[in-house]
Parts: sequence; structure tokens; C-alpha cells
Amino acid sequence: MEMLRFATAGSVDDGKSTLIGRLLHDTKSIFSDQLEAVERTSAQRGNEYLDLALLTDGLRAEREQGITIDVAYRYFATPKRKFIVADTPGHIQYTRNMVTGASTANAALILVDARKGLVEQSRRHAFLASLLRVPHLVLCVNKMDLVDYDEGVFEAIATEFRHFAAKLDVGDLTAIPVSALAGDNVVTRSANTPWYEGGSLLHHLEELHIASDRNLIDARFPVQYVIRPNTSAHHDYRGYAGQVAGGVLKPGDDVVVLPSGLPSRIAAIETRDGEVAEAFPPMSVTVRLEDDIDVSRGDMICRPHNQPAVSQDVEAMVAWLHEDAMRPGGKYAIKHTTRTARAMVKDLRYRLDVNTLHRDEDARTLALNEIGRLRLRVTAPLFTDPYRVNRTTGSFILVDESTNATVGAGMVL
Repeated sequence: MEMLRFATAGSVDDGKSTLIGRLLHDTKSIFSDQLEAVERTSAQRGNEYLDLALLTDGLRAEREQGITIDVAYRYFATPKRKFIVADTPGHIQYTRNMVTGASTANAALILVDARKGLVEQSRRHAFLASLLRVPHLVLCVNKMDLVDYDEGVFEAIATEFRHFAAKLDVGDLTAIPVSALAGDNVVTRSANTPWYEGGSLLHHLEELHIASDRNLIDARFPVQYVIRPNTSAHHDYRGYAGQVAGGVLKPGDDVVVLPSGLPSRIAAIETRDGEVAEAFPPMSVTVRLEDDIDVSRGDMICRPHNQPAVSQDVEAMVAWLHEDAMRPGGKYAIKHTTRTARAMVKDLRYRLDVNTLHRDEDARTLALNEIGRLRLRVTAPLFTDPYRVNRTTGSFILVDESTNATVGAGMVL
């Protein structure tokens, strides 16, 4: 069964946690004891309704303040599809959490309060979703019950958002009027919006075509682990384990191994269930080659005439994720696919104002939650594709070597 990952985004109090709670509740994906705990807490607070946000806001500080701080991952399934949902926070000071949740998502749900319309945070999160190349955006105009399910209100917000999205690189955008609290158009179509001709949110997520979102053209296989059993029965065996990052690999394909450039041919592709005729993202497989050549962790297997860029100079958009600001000339560990090296910040081209999309070319540093365009010099060549072409080979993280903290997330330009 196919898996869809989606992230919620939007401003504070737009109802992201309630919407996910409603999805979990109406798809019968929560246990009776969880439901009883939510009913009990809702009653203690004097709420006249079931506060479904309590299903995802797990931290005590979140429940006390009624806000989401950390990314909460929840899992549910329908007969058609499995889902992993990342409930990301709305506050500006948690932009890094939004980046974390959306970086692996197939779709992003941008929630907007029907009474308030588009606010700065709605635009910020839509921009971040486009920057992170989330292939599908869904605009959920929430709290329609508080504007009497007015079609005009919905259409005005949807039109304004489409105009804004046109400036961004958004491939697929759908707008749905919902009420997370009342359940309108979340799991089932609502009789309160007869003017709305589309399907419910769940129906849209179930039918979303995501197979073609992955890069199936450029074959990329970063080697994670070399398998040498060294037993008498398998003394000749050598396999290279990893996760396919792009393209389709088949036995008999001519390949080269980077960085050496040594050519070979795929002898077999194996999984835990035996040999397979082909491998594609995101399958985890073991590749065996016909020739006994030097291949180790961090190397990449690709096609002779379709190779990634091999370079020690990397230019990327970097989201800064740490309280300690980026140091010009600072040295960090860089982790790209299965390869690790050291990197020095050569140059900050500009810092991007996430609210206005203005480029500040006089900026000298990046602080927590800021995004900028950097040039890095790396001690060992990386095998990169532009992030817009391949989200796996086009992304990396920067790590502070003294604390081992992840300080930056980068998207190769």
C-alpha cells in the first residue's frame, strides 16, 4: 500500500492540530482510551466541544498554552493509503520545525482562518513549502462554520492565495473549504457547502498522484554499507547496501562508481525477499556488481552518461536551525546522502526575508530560523543534483563538530 507524507502549516490558532485530530477521529484511527482522555480534559477545561487538538499536542507546554511547539508525527491508514502526518508549529520562532516537517512531505496543508484571511504566516509557510519543493499544496480554508459557510469568503481567500502562489514555484494547488471543529469536508462531503463541487480533504489526499513526484530518470545509488559475509560459503560475496535516491536500476545496467569513475555492470539487485528485476526510490536494496572494484561507504553508483555534479564548491539555500548564529568562515561537518566531509562557509550571498521575499545582500550572518544563500568549500567532493531535480541528492545538513548539533539544512542550487 502506498504511503503519503503530508505536513500541516499555517498561522497560530488556524486549527492545524484540530484538523489532524478530526482526521484521526473520523477515520477511527484513535484508541478508545485516547478518546476518553481527550473527552476528560475537554470537560475539565469547560469546553462545550471535543478538543481534538489534544490528540497531537503532546508536550505539556503545548497543551497549557494551546499552541504547537515541536513537530508531532502521527500515523493513520485508510483502505486506500497509509499516511504519516507532521503537525508543524505556526509560530515564527519555530520555523526550523516547519522546515523539518515539510522536508520529506509529499503534500503540505496550508491552513487559513476564514475570518482572518491570508496572514503573513500563511505566506511564509507557502513560501517555505515551495522552497522545500513540496510537490502538492492544499489550501484549507478553515472555520467556515464561523462565516456561515459563505462561498464569497472562500473564493476571495482562494483567489488571493493563487495570486501569491503564482510568484512561487508551486506545481499543484487545490483549495478546500473546511471546518475542522465541525468536521465539514474533512473526511466526508458537507451538506453545508452545496456550492463546493470538489471532494473532501481525505478523498483528495487518498487520490493524490505522487508516484511521478520522485526522480525516476537520473539513477543515483549512494552506498551506505559494504556487505562482506567472510564465511566459507560466501567468501566471494560483495554487495553494496543503500537506498535508491533516484532513477531505476536493473541487472545488466552499465554503471560507474564515483568518485573513482571505475566502470562496471550490475550483476544482481537483492532485497530481504530475494532478487528483484528493478529498484527505484525509495527502495532499500543491495546491489552486486560484476567487477571486483573498490567501492566504500559514501561512494555513489550512477550511469556512465548521467552523472551528478562532482564538486568541492557547493552553492545552496540554507535554513539555519541553531541558536548559535552562522559564522562567516566557520567550519562545520557536512553530511550529504551517505557521505560526510568538512565544509567552510566561504560567502553569504544574501539573506532572504521570508515574509517579503526581499534579498538582503549586506547580511553577514544567519541567525536561528533565517534562510540565506551560501557558498561552501568542502574537503571532499560531493555528488550533488540541484534540489529542484532530486530532493535526496540535492540536500545536506551542517553539523557543529564540537556539540554534534545539526545547525543548518541546505538545498543545493
